[in-house]
Amino acid sequence: MGNGTPPLSSLVELANLSSIVGNLLGEGCARNSNGALTRNKPHTYPDLICPNNLNPGVEIKIALEKNSPKGHLAKAGYYLTYRYVLTDSNGNYIKGKENRQDTVTIWEVKCGYLHEEDFSISNTEGDSGKTAVIKTSALNNMKLLYFKPSCVPYKHDALKPYKGFN
Repeated sequence: MGNGTPPLSSLVELANLSSIVGNLLGEGCARNSNGALTRNKPHTYPDLICPNNLNPGVEIKIALEKNSPKGHLAKAGYYLTYRYVLTDSNGNYIKGKENRQDTVTIWEVKCGYLHEEDFSISNTEGDSGKTAVIKTSALNNMKLLYFKPSCVPYKHDALKPYKGFN
């Protein structure tokens, strides 16, 4: 924005933005793993691999707002999920699609092992292809690594805490 270029979020479709953000997060994880993880080839499962092949890799999934992270195939393995909202440049978030701003702000990061049955598979005719969405129950059972309460896109209820806490 400092050079007059519009924010990336206003230049690409939201599905592409999620993909780009996922790739950036994958690169950040690899760079900060002290060599324990490296990026896999593009479009190859899992996103992060262990160079020594002694440990399984990690697949990264990302989703906007309340959406569950998804991919094309349901595969058992270790997952790192990110959910984000679009805030202003200061991280201020106002709920509602009509209030989306231009800055990606992560509100939740989770990790855990998922089995094939932890995905809901869709192969609707006329759809863009197979889709494997992480089931809400599986997502809620994953270990919470990061949480930003001010950006939660769900309604807040003091008597009923966010189910994602575990």
